Amino acid sequence: MELTDKPAKVRQGEELDLKLVETFLKDSIPGLGGAIAVEQFPSGYSNLTYLIRVGERELVLRRPPFGRKAKTAHDMGREYRILNALNPVFPYCPKPLVYTEDASIMGCPFYVMERIKGIILRRSLPQGLEFAPSQMRSLCENLLDVHFKLHSTDYKAIGLDGFGKPEGYVKRQVEGWSERYRAARTPDAPAFETVMQWLHDRMPPDFSKPAVIHNDYKFDNVVLDSEDPLKIVGVLDWEMATIGDPLMDLGSSLGYWVQSDDPPDSQAIGMQPTNLPGAFTRGELVKRYAEKAGIRLDNFEFYLCFGLFRLAVIAQQIYYRFYHGQTKDERFRAFIVAVHVLEKQAVRTMERSNL
Repeated sequence: MELTDKPAKVRQGEELDLKLVETFLKDSIPGLGGAIAVEQFPSGYSNLTYLIRVGERELVLRRPPFGRKAKTAHDMGREYRILNALNPVFPYCPKPLVYTEDASIMGCPFYVMERIKGIILRRSLPQGLEFAPSQMRSLCENLLDVHFKLHSTDYKAIGLDGFGKPEGYVKRQVEGWSERYRAARTPDAPAFETVMQWLHDRMPPDFSKPAVIHNDYKFDNVVLDSEDPLKIVGVLDWEMATIGDPLMDLGSSLGYWVQSDDPPDSQAIGMQPTNLPGAFTRGELVKRYAEKAGIRLDNFEFYLCFGLFRLAVIAQQIYYRFYHGQTKDERFRAFIVAVHVLEKQAVRTMERSNL
């Protein structure tokens, strides 16, 4: 039974000029030959991801979304650089093959990497895949452990010193995401001012050991082995990776985490199978991370609240594109509902905190 993540027909308005792409790829990657075909992975919400088949070879092409010319969240060169640095030492990282800023090919920078084939978990498990509670628990352990391995990578040894600015990271993140939310707010979006002020007033100092952080680490950005679905073989979507505070990275990941006892509105917006029997709670994930890192995390509510707020900003930015007609992707219409739910979750987290 086919369990691997499958591409689909390219969405209207997001087509590529195959002749130009074929010429570039065959000129740039030795050994490519045969006919070219393209499909699109339909589940992403930011950078666009295509499956390129050239003969028997399968490649993945990443490019920014149409309709905007962002140089930060959609910086292809930055994403390519971190893949180059990490791939030799962090085996879950895809192997990058070529990057170009030649606008004559598709009007924007893009890069191509090897495909890591396997299972990617979405909101519901693929038909034919089941996890017993003990297996789900093991998978959650593996997910956390791979995240910690990333944070344990010596970024200076692999040439990423200067890739980010770890000093003042927490302050820049709180202030920067607050500015982004205000800029992307639409008339039907919540104010979020109480949450932003709470985060601003309670910023902890930066963690003493800055690390490579993924900034979007979650189940649907990891690839599971088709033969052994408890084994993680790949980590995808490195567009927001940097050098910064690993606790902020963990908080961002847990912003996505919906557990089985969360309220119905939170369950409704969950996009991962984190509420299945046996799955870790957010508290259990924090405890395991603290044990592996040898630290105390008594007041993790700040990082979780930040993670929920940051996720709301991402959802609002995506909804903003739909609201203003910059994309025709109908999936984005309902994102405003998620923004409202995430505000309520953030407020509940604030209320539980001792900060």
